[in-house]
Amino acid sequence: MRRTTSIAIVLISLLAAIPSQVLANDTSAIDTIKQLEQEMGDAMVAGDVARLSQVYADDFATVSSGKVITKQTLLTDFESFHDKLQWFENGPIDVQVYGNVAVASATVKEKRSQGGKDTSGEFVWMDLLEKRDGKWLVVRSAGARLK
Repeated sequence: MRRTTSIAIVLISLLAAIPSQVLANDTSAIDTIKQLEQEMGDAMVAGDVARLSQVYADDFATVSSGKVITKQTLLTDFESFHDKLQWFENGPIDVQVYGNVAVASATVKEKRSQGGKDTSGEFVWMDLLEKRDGKWLVVRSAGARLK
């Protein structure tokens, strides 16, 4: 949990250092990213590994419970039903666009299980996205359970 919090703090610090004039008020990109985030959750509920593969960059990584999770690990967990998201409800999604890089964050309520264990709850999440070949892809994620 500390490592996830540390990653989030580092990402926020790095983004805060970017001059404000770099911030793009690109409403089209913001709407596209919000839609992508919703579609990602819908794909998780449906177990749509093909769609998840399109959402996450090949070099995607995150840290969970002290372990580095890659795109392949994430897809394998959903494919094997090790991770099962039954339903979710995102809070308002905030998106900041910095040229070809963006940060999306929100809270989410989830009903889920991991390895047969109920891991449902309310969480805060943040995704770092990059626009590659005209498509927004999730390259890093961080999240934490809310108390």
